[in-house]
Amino acid sequence: MTKLSVNINKVATLRNARGGNNPDVVKVALDCETFGAEGITVHPRPDERHIRRSDVYELRPLLTTEFNIEGYPAPEFVDLVLKVKPHQVTLVPDAPDQITSNAGWDTKANLSFLTELMDTFGQAGIRTSIFVGTDKEMIEYAAKAGADRVELYTEPYATLFPQNPEAAIAPFIEAAKVTRSLGMGLNAGHDLSLANLKYMHTHIPWLDEVSIGHALISDALYMGLKQTIEEYKNCLRS
Repeated sequence: MTKLSVNINKVATLRNARGGNNPDVVKVALDCETFGAEGITVHPRPDERHIRRSDVYELRPLLTTEFNIEGYPAPEFVDLVLKVKPHQVTLVPDAPDQITSNAGWDTKANLSFLTELMDTFGQAGIRTSIFVGTDKEMIEYAAKAGADRVELYTEPYATLFPQNPEAAIAPFIEAAKVTRSLGMGLNAGHDLSLANLKYMHTHIPWLDEVSIGHALISDALYMGLKQTIEEYKNCLRS
């Protein structure tokens, strides 16, 4: 079964908007686990506008499911990941001032850089995932770099889905097949929601993990966190 990893960045954004510790990011993460999430994702950025480095250190010994840290592999990020040793690190090509991730890696142009990182994290016993689009060559070079998994950047799918679901999913099916043929695991994330998640899972049932934050936390404002997580997990059941 495909695992649901809840990205709690938006919870931290809400906390930081007012100061103090309400909502409590750690409690929300633990509640997500209690309510059935199989993982927690955080994306600490240099300006700490949502998840803070202190949150990452506090979460690590308390979480009982998979912990995924994603971000751009600047030296301070690499240092944080090596100290915390999450189950998985997901590398994204974000500039420090980006609002959110909006593209996959050019793995061919960055092959040497990414290969060195795969070696570094692999030697530390951390599973690696590289954020990529659906281009076959980019997936192939992720494999050459030594990635354990790729995470497919799914915003293009989510954007086209309301108009043409079949056209939206088609390149992702092909990318997923390429990934599997290369022996890598497969994750997906960005703009996945209750509207489009089940369709993706139906067509790519071998997804290892989906990482969902913005839509899930937004849905929880109406349905509550427990019911929302259950609804997302229902989308991932065959």
